[in-house]
Amino acid sequence: MKKKFLLISFILSFQMFAQNTSKQITIIGDSLKGKFIEGENFREVIGNVKITQDDVTITCKRAIQNINKNSAVLIGDVILTQDSVVLKTEKGNYFGNEKIATSDTLVNLKNKSINLFANSGKYDLNTKIAEFKGDILFYDSVSTLRSQKLNYEKEIEKIIAVRNVSVADSLSEIFADSLIHFRISKLTEGFGNVKIYSKENNVTITGNQLLDDKQNKISKIFGDPFLIQIEELSDSTYDTLYIQSKYMEAESDSISKLIAIDSVKIIRGNILSNNDFTIYDQASDKITIFKQKEKPVPILWYEKTQVTGDSIYIILDSSRIKNVEILNNSIMISQDSVYQFRFNQMSGDSINLKFENGELVQTNVNGNVLSIYYLFDENEPNGLLKSSAQKFKIYFDNSKVTDVKLYGSPVSEFHPENLVNGNEKGFTLPAFILYDNKPDKNKFEKMFQQINKN
Repeated sequence: MKKKFLLISFILSFQMFAQNTSKQITIIGDSLKGKFIEGENFREVIGNVKITQDDVTITCKRAIQNINKNSAVLIGDVILTQDSVVLKTEKGNYFGNEKIATSDTLVNLKNKSINLFANSGKYDLNTKIAEFKGDILFYDSVSTLRSQKLNYEKEIEKIIAVRNVSVADSLSEIFADSLIHFRISKLTEGFGNVKIYSKENNVTITGNQLLDDKQNKISKIFGDPFLIQIEELSDSTYDTLYIQSKYMEAESDSISKLIAIDSVKIIRGNILSNNDFTIYDQASDKITIFKQKEKPVPILWYEKTQVTGDSIYIILDSSRIKNVEILNNSIMISQDSVYQFRFNQMSGDSINLKFENGELVQTNVNGNVLSIYYLFDENEPNGLLKSSAQKFKIYFDNSKVTDVKLYGSPVSEFHPENLVNGNEKGFTLPAFILYDNKPDKNKFEKMFQQINKN
């Protein structure tokens, strides 16, 4: 009997300890009515209801308190306050033992400079972590975020947004399947179907992952990023720039300077390129392409002309190609418009292509120049000329050669047509290689159309 009494005393002592460690909520109001339902004690409070527990204060029009469970149903103009956090809803629940507030109706959370609306929510006042669902709108003084699900960690100002995520500010808009944002460090990570749109320069970039570091002013895009820029030209026509690569890096907020790395493909009007490192600087109207160690040589195509070299500099003017300069190991190969296997070839230390209104008007080749140039007499083939010099200048009109000038100890060797015809493959420069891996413009246009649909 004594043992039984000791056991009962232990259980009662444990229950009293458990109650004392979980502080009861305090509730007051204009009127109070008590109920006892299925062994549980309820208290209904109506009018100017105020609930307090530690640093938590809740006001509403009506509350039904479950004294046994230390919880309350909150009804009408519910406002919960803890420190700088203010949570508003029309109907909710507060669980005092866990210090958790929930609502299945429209909920609004404010904390200093942020404001959030959602269809439902849950806030843990111990961990200060909030969970929200349904048509979420989150904004501060800088940006606006929308999603279908969002977690907010107040202590570290961390946001995790999921499903149909978009973030917009005055300069850009980001879309993603999910997103993590740290408000203090201004670091954002986006995952899945990432799309970035720059309002400033009408650039859209898609990819699989984004790292946007505003403190260090850099954005990184992973997973075969694809850039599209549409610009209106001076004659009211439009030109589109496409760039695709394995990885891209841009100056944060502006995308005015972008670096594309690994397996880079570029299409801009009649200009196409394959390379492994491109810098697109819109502010300077310049595209720079560099050869990377142990990577293939950069290739540039213009209509039926192929150019390769260690470095390629493309200068734009109002979005049109103005000048292209190729440095080191430069070679230019142009296919004849009529004869498929006849290629005019030039190599030198550097090659410069000059354009007017998007049309090639002059080619300059400088330093240790070698050339093979096919001749025609009244549109009939008339052999070829092999030449060497220190400088070549070639002039064009409507894509046709009008004049060729050689400077610096020029040496030329004529090969008559009867020796050339059928033996064209024997007349090539040492660095002659034809590449057929041009970027597919139709493929890029289809990708662009698909992006517009989404």
